[in-house]
Amino acid sequence: MDTLTSYRMVASNMTRSLTRVSKEPLVERETAYYKENIGKVKSIDDFMADDRLYKYAMKAHGLEDMAYAKAFVRKILTEGVKDSESMANTLVDKRYKEFATTFDFAGLGDKTTASKEAQQGVVDKYVRQTLEEEAGDQNEGVRLALYFARKAPKLTNAYEILGDKALLTVAQTALGIPALVSNADIDKQAAMLEERLDIKSLSDPKELEKFLTRFTAMYEVSNPSQGSTSSIASLLLGGTSSVGISASILTTLQSFKPGGR
Repeated sequence: MDTLTSYRMVASNMTRSLTRVSKEPLVERETAYYKENIGKVKSIDDFMADDRLYKYAMKAHGLEDMAYAKAFVRKILTEGVKDSESMANTLVDKRYKEFATTFDFAGLGDKTTASKEAQQGVVDKYVRQTLEEEAGDQNEGVRLALYFARKAPKLTNAYEILGDKALLTVAQTALGIPALVSNADIDKQAAMLEERLDIKSLSDPKELEKFLTRFTAMYEVSNPSQGSTSSIASLLLGGTSSVGISASILTTLQSFKPGGR
């Protein structure tokens, strides 16, 4: 299936998709362990000493690849989020602030892991993260679309997109911005994004869906699924193709308007 169709299959019934993932043996096993033990954690030392709990929480926040950097993560947790100058608050990547807010040992002490967010909230994030990763194993474009769909409603400015590689990839692809633009001055990049994209509109589910339809169609053009697309040049020139392009992608491409809005 092409990227657009695959994305819609997952997103159209998100509850069912998440339920399916939550019942996978590995997910069930790791989640059961997390639920049984996270309430016993009373300090940063306790948290980081249990590698299984720590890695579960890191993955839930999309930080699995940084689980090895324990000294760095410890500093983030130790400084917390109350001070505007704390590391979590100054990093461009907002995932760390989200992580430090969930596990706010600096502000809540031994009551941190009793919160709903640190318990069921982390479980929900873990399942969603696993869903996105599994989708990416089949089609990276679907993973990117699902991630953007999760993050976009809370975006407030272009710098938040520029600070997140996955969000930026989606935006650049959908808006037809070459990746080489990332080498330009950061303020110029932000201005370009804000000129082409009404970021506030992404909080509207309908507008967000339109944007992701654009992204998945454009992603498919550059990364054709087997049997779905051959040559975009042939399409644009009115020619024919032995493979062809899916009807959903064709319809989306024909509806595009200059300027990315």
